Amino acid sequence: MSDLTVKETAALLRQMDDVLILTHVRPDGDTVGCASALCLALRALGKRAYLLPNPGQTRTTAPYFAPCEAPEGFAPKYVVSTDIASRGLLPDNAQPYRDRIDLAIDHHPSFERFAAANIVRPEAAACGELIYDILCQLGPVTAETALPLYVAVSTDTGCFQYSNTTPSTHRVAAALMETGIDFRAVNKIFFRTKSRKRMALEGDMLANMEFYDEGRVAVLKVPISLMERVGADESDAEDLSALGGQIEGVDCAVTMRELRPDVWKFSVRTGERINACSVCARLGGGGHAAAAGATVSGTLEEARAAVLGAIRAVQETGG
Repeated sequence: MSDLTVKETAALLRQMDDVLILTHVRPDGDTVGCASALCLALRALGKRAYLLPNPGQTRTTAPYFAPCEAPEGFAPKYVVSTDIASRGLLPDNAQPYRDRIDLAIDHHPSFERFAAANIVRPEAAACGELIYDILCQLGPVTAETALPLYVAVSTDTGCFQYSNTTPSTHRVAAALMETGIDFRAVNKIFFRTKSRKRMALEGDMLANMEFYDEGRVAVLKVPISLMERVGADESDAEDLSALGGQIEGVDCAVTMRELRPDVWKFSVRTGERINACSVCARLGGGGHAAAAGATVSGTLEEARAAVLGAIRAVQETGG
């Protein structure tokens, strides 16, 4: 079955009611912003729609999630996922729906087309760009839906600083801003405010980072012991992967976050020299050419050796 077009997706959504929308594990602004905007747009059409509670939501994304959260016992007729590249990224409480997802909306090149109907736009910097086009087919994009969409687009582009940002990204952002949303507050909260615990995390990561490949590859580590020592939670650790890419001379930054004892989540951010998606695909993950992720089991030394080996393999083979 071929992927749906934007118009076909909008037509399918118009046929749905009692909709449950899924977000991915360790939810970021893109998945939450997309899910919230879609939920609000469906409600504006007179439909009943909710977001499945996500235990990983943070202080910054919770305000967009909470108004749409499904009540206990809600039984959906339709299930939709936003910004989820594979079923492996579903939270534990979403597992009962893994084989009954009716529509998946995504923008990752590694998208696995796991739903009954799928739409993907790999060239989009954020899934929010695709959701915006879909919502335009459903009716006017109001300030209510524009605000979470701005969160989606701005966070997945690092406030429009990452290399994935395109002219289309700016056009979507401009259209959202024209609805009268308070984008300044979003930018302040997500990009210009850090907790003291977050600063402590970054300080330790920078003090103990390691360099490889003549200084072009940097590895930054966030073991559980560090999180416990500074008393940090998920909100403090949000988007730590952006730190390594700010180091002069580094074009491949690897952030190793220990999720559970000897289970490491890699976030790889790269320039044109190394394809991050190819690196993570060798470790069972995926993502984009410049930003991808994977999860590996093993000791710190084993996990680090695995990702460095994947980077070398991609350099040697060219992909």
